[in-house]
Amino acid sequence: MRSALNSHAMSRALNNRAGLINPRTRAHIAATAATAGWHDGRGRGGWWRHRHGGYGWVGPLFWPFAYYDIYDYTLWGYGYDDPFWDYGYGDIYAGIFSPYGYDALAGYWQDGGGGRRVSKRETRETSGSSGKTPDQLAQLCGDDSRDIAGLPIDQIQQTLQLSDAQRAALDDLANASQRAAEQIRSACPTQIPLTAPARIAVMQQRIEAMIAAVDIVQPPLQKFYDLLDDQQKARLIALGQDQPRAEASSKEASSKRGNSLIDSCGGTQAGVTGWPGDEIDARVHPTEAQRASLAALQDATAKAADMLKASCQTNEAITPPARLEAVRKRLDVMLDAVKSVRTALDDFYGKLSDEQRAQFEAIGPGRSTASRQSSLTPRHHRRHHANIGGIIRHFMAMVP
Repeated sequence: MRSALNSHAMSRALNNRAGLINPRTRAHIAATAATAGWHDGRGRGGWWRHRHGGYGWVGPLFWPFAYYDIYDYTLWGYGYDDPFWDYGYGDIYAGIFSPYGYDALAGYWQDGGGGRRVSKRETRETSGSSGKTPDQLAQLCGDDSRDIAGLPIDQIQQTLQLSDAQRAALDDLANASQRAAEQIRSACPTQIPLTAPARIAVMQQRIEAMIAAVDIVQPPLQKFYDLLDDQQKARLIALGQDQPRAEASSKEASSKRGNSLIDSCGGTQAGVTGWPGDEIDARVHPTEAQRASLAALQDATAKAADMLKASCQTNEAITPPARLEAVRKRLDVMLDAVKSVRTALDDFYGKLSDEQRAQFEAIGPGRSTASRQSSLTPRHHRRHHANIGGIIRHFMAMVP
């Protein structure tokens, strides 16, 4: 896992701003980081994988490249081909039933998460075991540099032929973008979340940071856009149409999206088939008192899924300020969904014994093992020999 994270291909991809603008390139980087410990990093399967190939959880990190995803949709309007709209119920599910065990999570830290195993008592703690976050994982969290997310200041200035007042407003937007990126990066985990309550807490913290970042960017974006005349606004929209699109525009990917945009927005990942009630019963053996809390948790997750599906837009917003407002509304719903699940999860988890908690935490990694075994069947075997460095270089080459 550390070899994959420290590889030349990963380093080159993470430090190529032009390449990172392409959502498909980011998806391949996230897939490499998410599955680095599986059969020499060539594993591309996983039940928590998103529709467009990326992963909502990369080890202890929820929502890699969050700031890029916000900016892609806001400025360029990728619509439902954009990774931003992939996030939904499946990520909450993966937060509850993590695909990673402790040994796998420790591999994402430079010192191996403290270089030791933790006791059952320690796994009850929400803080987890500390370790130094590697640079690669920090880069997936976000970037506080001025050129974050490919904000093309020079290109906008030249294309729109800005006045002094408009140029000053664009500079304000660039400065706000940097502050927003710093806000999102501050939510990068510094400890390993070993338990389901800790993972949902990390998810909530990340979404709250994203909402704060949107609030920073919204006023200067609206001000800049309002200063543009109609022709300049049209040029700005056209500039977005010229940006590199994800491979999701291909016929093969389009066929996987289904007939309904609403069904695909924030839908469950392919492997998330439903609540694992039978497996919980078989592993945890909940008491009658615990069953009441378990039922409340299942109900909270079902309602969260309904909330997220209902928040999908039926019409795509056209202007950058309108798209950023759509982002804000979606994040608000995600936060409410996560909070409701977190309350129910904390109540249920708090009533479990140490042994029951260990069995509950084993559900997700167990599903990952089954997924890996399935991915190694002969009919899929050839796909897993693709070199990730070559894949990343291919998509980076697509960027002008």
